[in-house]
Amino acid sequence: MNVTTSAQGTWLRSYHPTPEGRPRLVCFPHAGGSASFFFAFAKALAPSVEVLAVQYPGRQDRRHEPCVDDLARLADEIAEIMPAWADRPPAFFGHSMGATLAFEVALRLGERTDAVGPSRLFVSGRRAPGRHRTETVHLRDDAGLIDELLLLNGTEPGVLLDDDVLRMVLPSLRADYRAIERHVVRPGARVDCPITVLVGDADPKVTVDEARAWREHTTVGGTDMSVFPGGHFYLNEHRPAVVDLITSALAPHASI
Repeated sequence: MNVTTSAQGTWLRSYHPTPEGRPRLVCFPHAGGSASFFFAFAKALAPSVEVLAVQYPGRQDRRHEPCVDDLARLADEIAEIMPAWADRPPAFFGHSMGATLAFEVALRLGERTDAVGPSRLFVSGRRAPGRHRTETVHLRDDAGLIDELLLLNGTEPGVLLDDDVLRMVLPSLRADYRAIERHVVRPGARVDCPITVLVGDADPKVTVDEARAWREHTTVGGTDMSVFPGGHFYLNEHRPAVVDLITSALAPHASI
């Protein structure tokens, strides 16, 4: 395993190095998630696509840092380190909260002269910014947060039975839910790149229509959409299909 150790490596992890000139994909985890969620995806995409996974503060090797419970601030901090990767346009992939965060980082990069915005935005398991729901998961007690994990079915059952692991996981989970549930995207916000939408047909957090509305948030005509059987973590069941979709979409960006 090769983990980036430069200054920007505080935020980005590279688990499976790829040859020069391959398309680059920056992956943003879901609420409570960490960079390692994309370890298997990075392995499956290599060597065709270089994957950099974002590591939020307050988890795994950054567990001693305070969590960031403000999505705008989180986007600001990530956007600050992206110019270091301006040698070629990356694509962004965000799942759930990560989709909104990837969108916000893309907006910020579009306003900078020293950075390269994403070549494509993949948004997974998240309703479009203009489709608001009032949610208060972050106000629940610990048992309520665990109920949310059970609903989404994306956490190994053993984790929920281990008090020590829960003590490490719940603070970052609560901070992330606080960040995403209080976040409001500015009206009319649009990115200057294509958007590919991925969603599970039985996702309790987003309907197909709410996901389809991402087409309202790009200046580029035509938004691709793929609907998979499954719930919020359909990704775990359909990884090969998602990998094929990403590889095909990014193939034109290879420089070799």
